[in-house]
Amino acid sequence: MFKRKLKELREQRGLSQMALAKKVCLSQSLIAAFEMGTRKPNSDALIALADVLDCTTDYLLGRTDK
Repeated sequence: MFKRKLKELREQRGLSQMALAKKVCLSQSLIAAFEMGTRKPNSDALIALADVLDCTTDYLLGRTDK
């Protein structure tokens, strides 16, 4: 669920993996790993991603539809 929502939101906002990575101070390879489902974000990364993508952490984790 997380990997699909992350990619969908990133693409909806017109961000490349590199652009998103820069905004959240992570590497592009880590963003790619999140989207492939091979890595999970820690709480700080999850919060940063939600802030940049203008959503809640619960939405990213699939706990809510909003």
